[in-house]
Amino acid sequence: MSEPTSIHSTPESNAHTQALQAQIQKLELLSHRPLDSAVLARFDDETENLIKSLLGPLHPQMEAYKYAKLAEAAEMVNLPESAQEESAQDLPRKAIQQRRQVLEGCLAELHSTKETEAAGLKGKTTKNLPR
Repeated sequence: MSEPTSIHSTPESNAHTQALQAQIQKLELLSHRPLDSAVLARFDDETENLIKSLLGPLHPQMEAYKYAKLAEAAEMVNLPESAQEESAQDLPRKAIQQRRQVLEGCLAELHSTKETEAAGLKGKTTKNLPR
């Protein structure tokens, strides 16, 4: 199993952020078209691989994404109850909305991790660094 990638303020972490933002943009484009299950399946494969590589295969966001694909992640992504009570014909759109929310949650987590690590690095002095 692969380990989640360490996230520091590096070009790599910026690439991680950009990759998530690109997936959110792709999802936005998909939401304005008639849904094509093959295209959506490719998007889901890409997204799951991205989440696994950034956060790890057992991360809660990975589980939330799997439920979002089925439009069953409403409680996991904190949707208001009124948004949860949609008709069955709205399930594909609901699943798109939930995917977006999971991706935005992943993005927020990356930002939070970068900020935490940056704060930790600022607290170190040169005395603490190995010579």
